[in-house]
Amino acid sequence: MVPHLITALTGPINELEQRILESLPAIERWFRLEWMEHTPPFYTSVDVRNAGFKLAPVDTNLFPGGFNNLTSEMLPLAVQAAMAAIEKICPEAKNLLLIPEKQSRNTFYLANVARLMQIFHQAGLNVRLGTLDEAITKPTQVALPDGTALTLEPLVRSRGRLGLKGFDPCTILLNNDLSGGVPRVLKNLHEQYLLPPLHAGWTVRRKTKHFAAYEEIAKKFAKLLGMDPWLINPMFARCGEVNFSDGSGAESLTTNADALLTKIRRKYKEYGIQEKPFIIVKADAGTYGMGIMTVRDPRELANLNSQTREKMGAIKDGQESREVMLQEGVPTYERVNDAVAEPVVYMIDRYVIGGFYRVNAERGIDESLNAPGASFVPLAFSESNQMPRPGVKPGVSAPNRFYMYGVIARLAMVAASYELEATDPNAEVYE
Repeated sequence: MVPHLITALTGPINELEQRILESLPAIERWFRLEWMEHTPPFYTSVDVRNAGFKLAPVDTNLFPGGFNNLTSEMLPLAVQAAMAAIEKICPEAKNLLLIPEKQSRNTFYLANVARLMQIFHQAGLNVRLGTLDEAITKPTQVALPDGTALTLEPLVRSRGRLGLKGFDPCTILLNNDLSGGVPRVLKNLHEQYLLPPLHAGWTVRRKTKHFAAYEEIAKKFAKLLGMDPWLINPMFARCGEVNFSDGSGAESLTTNADALLTKIRRKYKEYGIQEKPFIIVKADAGTYGMGIMTVRDPRELANLNSQTREKMGAIKDGQESREVMLQEGVPTYERVNDAVAEPVVYMIDRYVIGGFYRVNAERGIDESLNAPGASFVPLAFSESNQMPRPGVKPGVSAPNRFYMYGVIARLAMVAASYELEATDPNAEVYE
């Protein structure tokens, strides 16, 4: 199935697409030079929104789940990228310990873990699963819907090393974003490679720092292409502390929302965009689509009902959300089977390995699609979607569109590398 892209029928994005395709050699050289100076995150997924008049990342995940949503045709790319990443970090690697989230009952997530194990096994590593769930005290099998099973094993800590009984890895891969804090067992590992590093977790990481780095990257990239960086950059503002339970900090939230909406209106007027702008209010840390709401008028923030306050005040693992980010809303005009959709691009090391559409028939073009009702449709174009085609009319070529998504996602990945470099690896983390 080739997803029907509504934006293929509109004009403005084609100009941006044309410019990107015409600049391909310069773009790829630009990325090569960036990677000579900076280290890409080990793996990354990026949510991209295509508004027709602009194309921008709205979220960057450094502990991506969802590898099970990639098609089997994408596996060779993933394996090759995994080989390159491991060879760069630990060429003599033999054993890989994968530490997943504690969600041992979520079969969709566990299918992602199984796919990760498959990728790294085919990359030439012995892969086993160590769990942070202290209730698991012996090897425990968990059944998957396809009839296979995963074996979760208790972690064994020995001085500066972490492993399993009879299994000593040189590399530990975290697929756990540390929203609930850094467990003691992961601290002070001096003799092994821990990927991604602890300071990439949500105990330390903040979305506002990431998008500040992305803004810097977007300006550099836009200068290369001779264009307005706003076309690829969602504006944002940090609000500081807001307590949704008692309402403290609400005035700052409303003031910042009003200022950001004013900036967006100015840009819409400059480009003759007739739509009504909106902003997304989201927790500055955390993932899984929690603590997110759409705001079209700042006055909405002054009169939140108790249900919305409760939703906005809590994020993953029961953590309280106090730090808030405001982000320019980027509507999505992509559709799969008449449902609103957005592309999600996956990378290992500096390579795009594939992606899929997040589809949600219960959500509008101006809402987060990472919510109940979401489903996933592979970017399964009827032919190879990695190689762009020079000379093909913009907006009608699936490979060209996917190349454009990959460029935007890689810009977000470069921003993540800047962000991690600017973060103190010994930043305070809680238990």
